Amino acid sequence: MDFNVKKLASDAGVFFTRAVQFTEEKLGQAEKTELDAHFENLLARADCTKNWTEKIFRQTEVLLQPNPSARIEEFLFEKLDRKVPSRTTNGELLGQYMLDAAKDFGPGTPYGSTLIKVGECQRRLGGGEREFMQTSAINFLTPLRNFLDGDWRTISKERRLLENRRLDLDACKARLKKAKLAEAKAAAAPNFQETRPRNYVLSASASALWSEEVDKAEHELRVAQTEFDRQAEVTRLLLEGISSTHVNHLRCLHEFVEAQAIYYNQCHQYMMDLQKELGRYPNAFTVNPAPSSSASPSTAATLPVVPIAGAVSTSSPEADTLKIEEVQPPATGTRKAKVLYDYDAADTSEMSLLADELITVYTVPGMDPDWLVGERGNQKGKVPVTYLELLS
Repeated sequence: MDFNVKKLASDAGVFFTRAVQFTEEKLGQAEKTELDAHFENLLARADCTKNWTEKIFRQTEVLLQPNPSARIEEFLFEKLDRKVPSRTTNGELLGQYMLDAAKDFGPGTPYGSTLIKVGECQRRLGGGEREFMQTSAINFLTPLRNFLDGDWRTISKERRLLENRRLDLDACKARLKKAKLAEAKAAAAPNFQETRPRNYVLSASASALWSEEVDKAEHELRVAQTEFDRQAEVTRLLLEGISSTHVNHLRCLHEFVEAQAIYYNQCHQYMMDLQKELGRYPNAFTVNPAPSSSASPSTAATLPVVPIAGAVSTSSPEADTLKIEEVQPPATGTRKAKVLYDYDAADTSEMSLLADELITVYTVPGMDPDWLVGERGNQKGKVPVTYLELLS
């Protein structure tokens, strides 16, 4: 118990000395040991790395999991060292709702069958999102978190210790300076005419005491300087390790970008396949084959209508069967169109398309408004409007 009391008193004295030194430095009444420029640059670089790493980490968490409640739940599970439960993504949930709706509407109906196709695509998109989130969390978020929770805490601890060593060093310097001033004052030659002989002994005794105080202060200064230099070297090595941290984070960043590229490429491929599959069933969107005001103005209102030889009327049964080889382009009014996506012809009446190519298009009576007749050189066939951008 006596040892603990002494240690407590000693620690309190050290703390008080550091507090006095810090206060005097702030008031400009004490000198402060300055670190070299290279060390200051290392400190600034470390602070910059910590600040930006923390911001990138937080925003990446928001990107991967926008729901703050879910992020808090995952944080609590990590702190409790428990496995985070698997959570259904929004895409998977939407896909399941579409599949359930298709069962009620009837899988054989146009709407129900389309819901099944779109729902399955949404589930695949949700699965890709889940895989992307898991990969990014392991390859990108985990290294950033390890730096903030591990390396940076160690650096901060050593920096605080270095600051304490500096305060001790500066306090020893101030103590030695005061002791030398007092020693010089005590060693000054007394005035024999005004000073009593009794004071000669006191002056000599005080000079000896201050000399001992100077020796003690010099010893404490040497010890403090050694501890400060040792701690400065330890802190310097940790700060120089920030370069290795940058290299590690650079590798993790490449892996994050690669995971993003794979994910978005999968999404693009899923949607292209879905769009191509839905494009094979244009009549599913036509409830009433008669012309209506809901027809696309860019196709029905502006494209010229070319009569077909032998056609009686648009309402006759023969009009439902379009013979591409009998269709002739109009003399004037054809339009150019740019192909937006690749398209594979489903039968001989259709024409395959390549993205970014230019073709000539026009319409004919009795033709579904979602389709046009396209020409490219000697090739001719039906093409879906949704795959085109009409230019003129």
